Amino acid sequence: MKLLEGKNVIITGASRGIGSGIARMFAQHGANVAFTYSSSEAPALELEKELNKTGVKAKAYKSNAANFKESQELIDQVTKDFDSIDVLINNAGITKDNLLMRISEDDFDQVIEVNLKSVFNMTKAVQRTMLKQRSGSIINMSSIVGVKGNAGQTNYAASKAGIIGFTKSVALELGSRNIRCNAIAPGFIETEMTGKLNEETVQSWRDAIPLKRGGTPEDVANACVFLASDLSAYITGQTLQVDGGMLT
Repeated sequence: MKLLEGKNVIITGASRGIGSGIARMFAQHGANVAFTYSSSEAPALELEKELNKTGVKAKAYKSNAANFKESQELIDQVTKDFDSIDVLINNAGITKDNLLMRISEDDFDQVIEVNLKSVFNMTKAVQRTMLKQRSGSIINMSSIVGVKGNAGQTNYAASKAGIIGFTKSVALELGSRNIRCNAIAPGFIETEMTGKLNEETVQSWRDAIPLKRGGTPEDVANACVFLASDLSAYITGQTLQVDGGMLT
């Protein structure tokens, strides 16, 4: 059963990793997919071609979600190309890990700008379209680090915790217009980035998880499908932890 047949979704930072997994899953469920990339043009265009072959409409846009003006222009263009926007997934994010005593002001500012301000930029840009429609689902990608904190990630934890507070506030503001806003907090998700880590270290992380495995981009994508679809029509302002029980 295709849960998102005919819906139009925009996903930020979807050229690889979790974002590309979400884009593929949404296409499988019948959604038309607009997605952004910042520098990985070749993978983005390849993904665009792959998604279009499934019978849905898909288009890649080079855009920096951390830039307020670019976000406004992006939404204007996507609205023209796709007529409407039913779902926004704020997925773009970076890490610049270091201990507090060593972290630079620039590294702190960059992570806040890309991870948190981008969510503000894109949500503010898309709300006009969703308010006119009197419907919409906004899904913000937080992290279990935003729920529990993590040594060496003060900037990342602050940005992801900020997303949770922002999500709850948007849910309260826009709920009366049938616009829902929820967050997803992934745990240890295995992507091409984690593939570069020491296998022994990765295995020790898996062993500490109740389900005894790392998550996949598809695990996160399935949670996004649920929150984007009518199956979650009475759910807003929530943070769904996709972590294999890590924080249990």
